[in-house]
Amino acid sequence: MTVNKNGRYGQIQRKTRETSIEIEVNLDGTGQADIDTNHGFFDHMLDHIARHGLLDMRVHVDGDLQVDPHHTVEDTGICLGQALLQALGSPKGITRYANAVVPMDEALAEASIDISGRPFLVFRGDLPVGSPGGFDAELGEEFFRAIAVASRMTLHMELRYGKNLHHCLEALFKAFGRALRRAVEMDPRVTDVPSTKGMLEL
Repeated sequence: MTVNKNGRYGQIQRKTRETSIEIEVNLDGTGQADIDTNHGFFDHMLDHIARHGLLDMRVHVDGDLQVDPHHTVEDTGICLGQALLQALGSPKGITRYANAVVPMDEALAEASIDISGRPFLVFRGDLPVGSPGGFDAELGEEFFRAIAVASRMTLHMELRYGKNLHHCLEALFKAFGRALRRAVEMDPRVTDVPSTKGMLEL
């Protein structure tokens, strides 16, 4: 899959001794995804961000999974955050604030976003202990922290309740995609930066 470069497009390549990552993203897409991190469960979660965020996204990662998935997940979050920031470009005309609540069977998760230029993560919720597909429960928080810092957004993620870890993580990733879609959406009534300061610290 080739990501269309027409629209708000970002591309990041990053290579360290732990991971090699290529990411392309178009904020004005239709939810098309080409995801290959060599970790099936993580691929599944990233696909939810693309589908529910209506992002066209290509993510290819080669990481040291023989150690564990931590570096792959965190570094992918960093690069995806950088790609989102690059794709956003000028914040003029964006909606800026958005919130989404997503149910997944017995689980309910919420994501709230401010495209603020001030990186901050609040992550609340007691995730069940487990490791679906080798994806440890705490990796969800690590991923969203990396995204928030690299994209310079304020992000609040909350698992309100849930018992099945797969469902809990899936609801969180879907909620993030939905909230991101709305936050970066262009509002035709907003002709400048949506801030009383006249700028966002991007």
